[in-house]
Amino acid sequence: MKITVLGSGTSTGVPEIGCTCPVCTSADDKDKRLRCSGLVEVNGVRILIDCGPDFREQMIRLNDFKPIDAVLVTHEHYDHVGGLDDLRPFCRFRDVPVYAEAYVAQHLRERIPYCFAEHPYPGVPRIMLEEISPDVPFLVSNAEGKTVEVLPLRVMHGKLPILGYRIGRMAWITDMLTMPEVSFKQLEGLDVLIMNALREKPHPAHQTLADALGNVERLAPKETYFIHMSHHIGLHKEIEKLLPPHVHFAFDGLEIVVKK
Repeated sequence: MKITVLGSGTSTGVPEIGCTCPVCTSADDKDKRLRCSGLVEVNGVRILIDCGPDFREQMIRLNDFKPIDAVLVTHEHYDHVGGLDDLRPFCRFRDVPVYAEAYVAQHLRERIPYCFAEHPYPGVPRIMLEEISPDVPFLVSNAEGKTVEVLPLRVMHGKLPILGYRIGRMAWITDMLTMPEVSFKQLEGLDVLIMNALREKPHPAHQTLADALGNVERLAPKETYFIHMSHHIGLHKEIEKLLPPHVHFAFDGLEIVVKK
């Protein structure tokens, strides 16, 4: 399995428009964070987790134009779904299934109705909404029939229920503040945990760095990478030194390999 972190930033991205703080003016590429998204490749299946407004730029940077076999949506906020229209080039390979909870799927139908019209006009992305539920695994397949099982699990984005995803011994959790006990159980035995850590100061809907480190200690994955960070997290090269050896700050373009 290979995971590529396409974007490691929060909803405003880093640099934030109009900000002149040391992080936003840093020349270090690891301090430049597009909106949060990841690409998981396993068993010949390519799975995109979230498709935000920076998706087009992320794909151009990746420079690896191949089919996307599924898009897993964590929730309906714009920084996680604002790039769905840019799936159009990938529809040249095949229609792209987009997996989301029922309430999120309804939000998407209302937000981009032209994608789901009975008679869509030419050029509209051919995306198929597949409704899923937490705790109910489902299979994703590629054009050759190879499959991967995905487990959606419940986490809480403040008071908003959203989804995290476990694929094999890897899990991707974003925008979380808390999660129920059943989700902790579902995240046992991980080789790689990719999880949000917004900043040090408390936030009503996102966990802090201290919250994230506490959950890492409880879940005890072999390796952890933090994502969905704001400019308030600090300079990558400085704050990285303060983390335990098995915990890291992700950055855009980071590739993580999970061996069998």
